[in-house]
Amino acid sequence: MDNYQQQVAFELQFWKMEVMKKPSLMGNIATKVQGKINSYIPQKVHNAITVTIKQMVKAVLFGSEFTSSNLPPTEMTLMHREALVKTKIDNYCKTGAAEGGITGAGGFLMSMADFPILIGIKIKLLYEICALYGFNSSDFRERLYILHIFQLAFSSKKSSQKVFAQMENWDEKLFLLPENGDGFDWQTFQQEYRDYIDLAKLAQLLPVVGAAVGAVANYQLVKKLGKTAMMCYRMRKLKTNNLEVR
Repeated sequence: MDNYQQQVAFELQFWKMEVMKKPSLMGNIATKVQGKINSYIPQKVHNAITVTIKQMVKAVLFGSEFTSSNLPPTEMTLMHREALVKTKIDNYCKTGAAEGGITGAGGFLMSMADFPILIGIKIKLLYEICALYGFNSSDFRERLYILHIFQLAFSSKKSSQKVFAQMENWDEKLFLLPENGDGFDWQTFQQEYRDYIDLAKLAQLLPVVGAAVGAVANYQLVKKLGKTAMMCYRMRKLKTNNLEVR
């Protein structure tokens, strides 16, 4: 294990401990605040968001527009791969911030338009990261992993720990996973996903507050997703190469 791989392994261990920590008092308060904000959003908005997420799940599982076949050379070092990944994350954070700033200043209707646009930005980022780590997103099971990354990044503490448990030792479970969409209960998946994803973004739909949320919220949400994706793929790369710190 070289110095960079050792650094990555220790960062991964600290991240795992953070994921598995019990919810803090502030975390519980934040969840209640998010729930309160959620209750102020009209039902027709909730319905629109649910439809958007349903379409996103379909796009990830069955679509071809996001799939990247441009896998990097297998001999590329982890340091080189992650340099490219970090550049991608930075670029997508800036894109998300610019888009959020414009729509956030445009009031309720434009903020509504921001939600599906931001989801599209996030999906594209995850496909890019997947490819840079050397995984082929044309494999249906890799798309399932991408959806789990989404859940892990934007779930409550309790739910994220359940998702994390499902993601550990992922490659050892591959033979148990479906190889296509036949028989996959994506409807249940999207319903559970809908309960937790992007609750912070709902604040952008509120009058006055929305304009202030825009750019900063988008930047932070994309950044969080990027970091979560890096850690998730590190988990698999290090385990594959038997480089984990125990």
